[in-house]
Amino acid sequence: QAKYLAQIILVGAQVVGRAFMRALRQEFAASRAAADARGRSERPQSAAASRIIGISLQEAQQILNVSSLNPEEIQKNYDHLFKVNDKSVGGSFYLQSKVVRAKERLDEELRIQAKGDKEKERKAET
Repeated sequence: QAKYLAQIILVGAQVVGRAFMRALRQEFAASRAAADARGRSERPQSAAASRIIGISLQEAQQILNVSSLNPEEIQKNYDHLFKVNDKSVGGSFYLQSKVVRAKERLDEELRIQAKGDKEKERKAET
């Protein structure tokens, strides 16, 4: 009887182990596919800026409530949100920091776009 019990335990452990490994492989594949999709959606410089600043372009646009990369609109919303979240008027330093980081991220994206436009112009001239 002990022999049969040991075989049942061994077979059960093998089945569970295989199922776990299959689930792990699927999770790695899904993670890799998501990372590839993120990489395709952002240009390399833009993705690097997101990693350095810690805020994605979309998140920065949501924080400053802008739909396009319009420098005037970004500055206007930044000034308003920075002033509203000032500690001296009862605002939150955390939210004010988020506003600053969002502005930095959008400024970096504008710089990347300007650099890309200059490179396109240079290529068009040659």
